[in-house]
Amino acid sequence: MTNGTATTDLDATLERYRVELTGYCYRMLGSSFEAEDAVQDTMIRAWRSLDKFEGRSSLRSWLYRIATNVCLDMLSAGNKRARPMDLTESTPLAQAALSPRPDHTWLEPMPDDRVLPIPADPAEAAVAKESVRLAFMAALQRLPARQRAVLILREVLAWKASEVAELLDTSVASVNSALQRARATLAERREPGADASVSDPLDEDQKKLLDRYVAAFEGYDMSALTALLHEDAVMTMPPFDLWLTGADDITGFMTTLGAACAHSKLVPVEVNGLPGFAQYKPDPDNGGYTPWAVQALEISDGRITGFHCFLDTQRWFPLFGLPLRLEAETDEVEQGAQRG
Repeated sequence: MTNGTATTDLDATLERYRVELTGYCYRMLGSSFEAEDAVQDTMIRAWRSLDKFEGRSSLRSWLYRIATNVCLDMLSAGNKRARPMDLTESTPLAQAALSPRPDHTWLEPMPDDRVLPIPADPAEAAVAKESVRLAFMAALQRLPARQRAVLILREVLAWKASEVAELLDTSVASVNSALQRARATLAERREPGADASVSDPLDEDQKKLLDRYVAAFEGYDMSALTALLHEDAVMTMPPFDLWLTGADDITGFMTTLGAACAHSKLVPVEVNGLPGFAQYKPDPDNGGYTPWAVQALEISDGRITGFHCFLDTQRWFPLFGLPLRLEAETDEVEQGAQRG
């Protein structure tokens, strides 16, 4: 009984760190599922080597050391996940072609509640959300693995240089040098509008913008949608490497290659620190609605600047706790499908 109680207590203790460790591994790896695998591996390694934990550091620091080693091992192949705009030039609508690339190519979406603990400090919450947004995540993937770890631990998690040095078995000078190089790389490759942020919580203007977006998208009203898009707005659709720029090409795509999305239903989700929606499109064969995409929206200055659609619904909808079908009478179903 005592051993069983101890086991339960240890499980509960380790479980308290799961969300923050998943957030750390997700930032390191850029993959939702690899991050969860890395955390599970971390927990197993912690269990197996608990007798070696001497208490010279906190349990949290020890778990981060294990998680870092797991991630560095997983990154040894050198794979860097990306967005379509990191790999190709924007394609004019007239030349648009849907060419998929393998899953391991892409930066993957992640539900907020799997990676963002609820801190007491609103400022910490804001930093945490900014650090999982797609643009920042893509920038992280450009850094060498150890620089990535240093930047996340120092800038996002606010660890001291001495703590990071101990975790990585290196010197404070080495940590500071790695952080300086990482900052320089991110500054050099900073995208226009990268400083734009979504309020947390959403302000009234942003809520109204999203309400107008839902009405325009579900009504497939391209004039109304155009009014909401920034002139340089981008649309991406992983696993396809195609990406489009500007309202004309985006709405043009939606009324041609994307015409089957007309009369879709949108269910709100929180994804990568951004407002988003699960899109269900009409099912002409069986009635009701079938999953089509998890959408993440980037907003700046009262307009939508990024419209990112992740199309592998058999993976993403279960990850977000979403049903794989909506019936025609969607009002009650939509409310039940919303998380949190």
